[in-house]
Amino acid sequence: MLIFFGILIVVACVLLGFFVLVQNPKGGGLSGSFGGFGNQVMGVRQTTDVLEKGTWILASAIAILCLTSAMFVNKGAGSIQKGKSTIEQSAGAPAPVPAPSNTAPLPQPTQPTTPAKTN
Repeated sequence: MLIFFGILIVVACVLLGFFVLVQNPKGGGLSGSFGGFGNQVMGVRQTTDVLEKGTWILASAIAILCLTSAMFVNKGAGSIQKGKSTIEQSAGAPAPVPAPSNTAPLPQPTQPTTPAKTN
């Protein structure tokens, strides 16, 4: 379910980016790039209204999808103690014991004996 929400959020983000980039900050935007064609078919004012409404709708959809997807995250109820993070839990646990090695111990080097001095 999280993958489904993730895909929807990414698609909505891409569409929102498109809507924002198409708009002109001074109100011209998409309608100015088509010349007279925009006035004949949709009208200048209507084009900016559609882009603005689309921006608000997509921004709202992203917010709702993000909040809704949080409900489907697995909490892992049995693995984490209440109120403690994973780091705090591992700090109180004993250190792991190293595994025994299968190699035989190396012989200790012997000191060479020096002959005793005789006078």
